[in-house]
Amino acid sequence: MSPDNQNILRVLEISREMLMLANKGDLHRKDVGCGIIYGILRDYSYKLRSLAEEEIKKHYKKGSWDGGEIELP
Repeated sequence: MSPDNQNILRVLEISREMLMLANKGDLHRKDVGCGIIYGILRDYSYKLRSLAEEEIKKHYKKGSWDGGEIELP
């Protein structure tokens, strides 16, 4: 797989990790400030995932996606 496509898949992986951390953090937070941090982390994880998915679609259309089949919404 080409490095650019590997990097996009890594962004998807990182966005999933960010979402899991935000959810876990919310379960254990003790104050509002932490809630804000986890909320921002969650928002950015969704944004990163969306951007990466759009980039994968562009690569498919250009014929440069060599990362196998991926189910995207």
